[in-house]
Amino acid sequence: MKKTYTPKKGDIMVKKIVLSCVQCGNRNYTVPASKENVTIRIERKKYCAHCNVHTLHKQTL
Repeated sequence: MKKTYTPKKGDIMVKKIVLSCVQCGNRNYTVPASKENVTIRIERKKYCAHCNVHTLHKQTL
């Protein structure tokens, strides 16, 4: 029998932002979203294992 997680009354679900590589489009990073409603999209320079180099990763929808 498989157990599933059910959130309790005090649990807070954290929204995640997905970052995708600009060169290959691979979605390989997630970061927690901020509490404020920010309209600026996140851009970070991260390592892409698919491209094998550090590339710019942008926030996806």
